[in-house]
Amino acid sequence: MRRIETAICNYQGGRKHNEDNVRCLTLDNICAIVVADGLGGHGGGQIASSIAADYITKSFMKEPLMDPACIRCLFEQANMAVVKAQTPIQKMKSTGAALFINDGAAIWGHTGDSRLYHFKDGVLAAQTLDHSVSQMAVFSGEITKEQIRHHVDRNKVLKAFGDAGGFKADISSIYMLESGYHAFLLCTDGFWEYVLELEMEIELIKSYTPLDWIRAMNQRLAQRVPENHDNFSAAAVLINIESKDGRLKKCISTY
Repeated sequence: MRRIETAICNYQGGRKHNEDNVRCLTLDNICAIVVADGLGGHGGGQIASSIAADYITKSFMKEPLMDPACIRCLFEQANMAVVKAQTPIQKMKSTGAALFINDGAAIWGHTGDSRLYHFKDGVLAAQTLDHSVSQMAVFSGEITKEQIRHHVDRNKVLKAFGDAGGFKADISSIYMLESGYHAFLLCTDGFWEYVLELEMEIELIKSYTPLDWIRAMNQRLAQRVPENHDNFSAAAVLINIESKDGRLKKCISTY
């Protein structure tokens, strides 16, 4: 497998405090990335997102086991670390999305409305589903998935790190990174709210590095955000896998 290339961004936006945290740890072909968004209404959101992101990335890199049960355990332990840091006054919480790569395989997980997108050869192949009231409205047929970005209850999150009881994280199965061009985008709601999935694809196909991709999407975001817009963070990962004949594949723009 070719070297894993990464880039991150983390901006305060138009808010007084930045409650987003991004962690990206890599060693050879092993990688652990977390994007976490502290829930401001609960107080201590920046602390909660930092605890969750640090715990998950550092724990995985110590013992990089590519097993859904182990990843679920990491999420649950990170949740308990946030719960232990809570006080009667400060019930800190955070959403989060994480990606783990080891030995040509990937696995990911999330809680809340921080998202992960996986692109194969420039085309969106998979994405996480939010734990939110607006996502439930999609499931019930009240709105379409495209309407989540403008739904009145979009910011009402149903699951997050810091839930003392009933914590839930969705964990993917193991995905083998076969030959081709793979890209992952992890981002908080302050990011994906202003960048559409088709636009993510368009900018990916035009980009040669993850930093190029991040910058291009940030330019779109900057043209749309209101003055008091939310913190926004993202992590981009590009992996160009050798094909069976030894050649490296790069998707070709069709736009």
